[in-house]
Amino acid sequence: MSEPAGDVLAPNRALWDERARIHGSTAADRFYDVGAFLAGHQTLYALERRLAGDVAGQDLLHLQCHFGMDTLNWARLGARVTGVDFSPVAVARARDLAARAGLAAAFVEADTQRLPEELAGGFDVVVATYGVLCWIGDLGAWMRGAAMALRPGGRLVLVDLHPAYQTVASVDPLVADWPYGGGEAHRETVTGTYADAGVVTEAQESVQYPYSVGEIVTAAARAGLTVAELGEHVATEMDPRGLLAAGADGLHRFPVDGTNLPILYSLLAVRP
Repeated sequence: MSEPAGDVLAPNRALWDERARIHGSTAADRFYDVGAFLAGHQTLYALERRLAGDVAGQDLLHLQCHFGMDTLNWARLGARVTGVDFSPVAVARARDLAARAGLAAAFVEADTQRLPEELAGGFDVVVATYGVLCWIGDLGAWMRGAAMALRPGGRLVLVDLHPAYQTVASVDPLVADWPYGGGEAHRETVTGTYADAGVVTEAQESVQYPYSVGEIVTAAARAGLTVAELGEHVATEMDPRGLLAAGADGLHRFPVDGTNLPILYSLLAVRP
């Protein structure tokens, strides 16, 4: 269904190395305000905080942590945190950010499809949020790694773009140009970053994978996890793709022919 992750790790790592250098460094950045973070701003949203529950005093593993802002905000909520990312630039920036913020955290450079054995059974919570599984060539390996890292009774919290919303190229007019599921590798050349539309970079290859909700839940079950809650969210605090305007209540919606389609999904799964 999908090609081995090792075949595509190098271009994706180069892409995310570049993004890790850029993110949080421009005035128009939509997601990464380092100054506000250092001043105490909480970057986590209500959805993932509710699913994770009270993390104070718990060991939390953040997969695909980028340069660590969300990881460190879990630390601000009292968790003992470890972040994992395959970009050495991101990991270096995360360690520097932790030092600047005065927060205790460990950051590990690793592919989340091949987590180090020393992480096995070490965590009460594994978290991954917003722009996660589309970068994963081996969905089963990712889920097995998350399950491996959890202690018995530990929980996986996954919040990501809904596969239906990922198919959309534009909202008005409504155009879909991306498959719903299947896991096949899709290559494209990108020259910029989602965080700041005004930034232009040298052309780089990216490789992404579409997964359906069914494929994601099935992978969790095959990894030995018990699904406790599956959510599909039509009113969200944030729009990761920047296609949807916020309503008067501050929430984003994806209206189509009199109904609202899902923007995000969330999965809470437990290791028995």
